[in-house]
Amino acid sequence: MRAAVQHRYGPPSALESSEVAIPLPGRGDVLVQVGAASVHPGDYFVMTGKPYVVRLVFGLRRPRHGIPGRDLAGVVAAVGTDVTALRPGDEVFGWSTAGTLAEYACVPADNLVSVPADLSVMDAAAVPTSAMTALQALREIANVRPGQRVLVTGASGGVGSFAVQIAKAFGAEVTGVCSTRNVDLVRSLGADHVVDYTRTDFTRTEKRYDVILDNVEAQPLAAVRRVLTPTGTLIPNSGRGGRWIGPIGRIVTARVLSGFTRQHLKPFTSLGKRQDLLTLADLLTTGQVTPVIDRTYPLDEASGALRYVAAGHTRGKVVITV
Repeated sequence: MRAAVQHRYGPPSALESSEVAIPLPGRGDVLVQVGAASVHPGDYFVMTGKPYVVRLVFGLRRPRHGIPGRDLAGVVAAVGTDVTALRPGDEVFGWSTAGTLAEYACVPADNLVSVPADLSVMDAAAVPTSAMTALQALREIANVRPGQRVLVTGASGGVGSFAVQIAKAFGAEVTGVCSTRNVDLVRSLGADHVVDYTRTDFTRTEKRYDVILDNVEAQPLAAVRRVLTPTGTLIPNSGRGGRWIGPIGRIVTARVLSGFTRQHLKPFTSLGKRQDLLTLADLLTTGQVTPVIDRTYPLDEASGALRYVAAGHTRGKVVITV
């Protein structure tokens, strides 16, 4: 099968289009013929091995898995002996830790759910990691309730575009922060208010928010806290930071500050959860959430897709078609 393969940490040019063996599913696995896979900043961090802290998880000297990518959608080609809920021919989407930028991927059955009716495989591939991050931040970390005021920075990006829609589905009054070119897009996602950061600094306005999901972290914590209600929740979520430990320093600062204020500063790491994927499937089915696709690339141009994501200006998701 064809796959995007990397044998060392490095820039997107480290990826090579290669022929590799089709993986064999274990007892609880599903072999998926990949129709599409999406990429996000986390894939770029793993590919480059920077910040260096990621190497503790993904391999010290070289990537433990030579095929990058996490999210996918496609058709079940074969199932392991213990898999009973899925059958060959089923359309599924979900996530894998063994690489998805390939014609086939082995995925634990618990990481997959059926693609909702009328949703394309390309749209389904855009959902898992970014939408689960938005869902978990707003529901589990912030416990967003109807009538609350929620602000989302990076509202036109991968996580942000889902967060705006999910917050609206939860009944919140949503403000999205984005650049001038994305104002109409964020408004079309359902945002009640849109702040163009090239013209207005949201931290210097009079409005206060119950929840802030900060996907950009371009402002100091102290500045963002000024527009948080006295008992509000701030979720830093950019994933960026220093060369060695990435966002860990900022996370530690937020945790320490939380002990001295009634405000809740809650950085978090999203986790793949099948139940959350089912929740998202319901939101997709009812039309409350619609994936935003910025660009698509063929598998042989996976390096270009990751290079574009690394630039940090995507409108929604970048999807690789296989």
